[in-house]
Formats: sequence, structure tokens, C-alpha cells
Amino acid sequence: MITLKEQSDDRLIALYVDGNNDAFDVLIDRHKDRVYSYILHFIKNPELADDIFQETFVKAIMTIKQRRYTENGRFSAWITRIAHNLIFDYFRKEKSENLQSSDSGDIDILNRKELSESTVEDHIILSQIEADIHRLIMALPDNQREVLQMRYFKDMSFKEIATSTNVSINTALGRMRYAILNMRKMAEEHHMTLLL
Repeated sequence: MITLKEQSDDRLIALYVDGNNDAFDVLIDRHKDRVYSYILHFIKNPELADDIFQETFVKAIMTIKQRRYTENGRFSAWITRIAHNLIFDYFRKEKSENLQSSDSGDIDILNRKELSESTVEDHIILSQIEADIHRLIMALPDNQREVLQMRYFKDMSFKEIATSTNVSINTALGRMRYAILNMRKMAEEHHMTLLL
């Protein structure tokens, strides 16, 4: 009998889609060193590289579970492209923040964005979305809610979450994945719009 470690990437993905979580663990173990090294090469900060590495696999999990993975035979290139895009997003965000902080100190109080009518409307809509999200989070099972709150509200890495909850990183990733899937399902049932 062929063990999971002897299966091809595509076969492991198919098994994972069919509910075999161990198959994805094998995929992570198979590619984690190369993906992490790729990220660290650009980021240079091990803690930040760890966060991007974890986000890479969360995105992969979500895409595969939604049956949107189509890169047959090229999982390695696909997962690296996800990492590359997240690295690019990080640098773009950092550049944007640096540009904003270096703008001149002259402020036109009559032209402030936060005072415009559309911003007030946006604020009301965002407040409603936040309230909906809070209700969905509170409806999650305890272990999923705990991981989601640690990740998004305490800004903890999956490594820190795993240590804090005394589980493996893969388990923490899995709980996050199920939390997001459950929130999407509940949102659909209640006709809510979520950006998850």
C-alpha cells in the first residue's frame, strides 16, 4: 500500500479535498522549507516571514477547499506564486504607509475625507458589517473562535497561536480554515456580505 508521503502533490490535493487532512499536512511538510526560504530571502525578518508563510498556506487551503485549484502537476510553482504575491502586497503596503507618513504637514480642514457624506455612509455600512462579523464569530465553536480572535484581533502568528493553545501549527491553520468556512456558510444563510 502506498503511504501518503509517496503520493504526488496532485493526489495529496485530491485526498485533501475529499476530507483527508493528513494529506495536506504531508504537502506542507514537503514544501515548507523551500517556501519559507523563498519568503525569507525577500523579507529578511524571520517573524514577518513566518507570518507570510502561514498566510500563504491559509490561502492555499481556502483555494483548494473551494475547489478552485487548477494547477495540475505544478503545486510547487503555485504555492510559491501565492507567497510571491503576499510578499509583493507587503512591500506595496509598506511603501504606501511610508508615502503617507512623509506627506507635508499642510492640511486643508475643509477638504478632509473623513468629513464627506460618502465617508459617513461608508462608516455606517462598515459598522453594520463589523456587528455582523462579531455575531458570526460568537457563533463559532470555541476552538475556532479562539484561533480567529488571536489571529485577527491580537495579531498573533500561527506559531504563537499553536504554542498558546498547545496544538500543532497545522491544527491552528485547520481551525482558522474551518472558522472562515463556517462564517461564510452562516453569512450566506443570513444573506450577509463578508470580505473573507
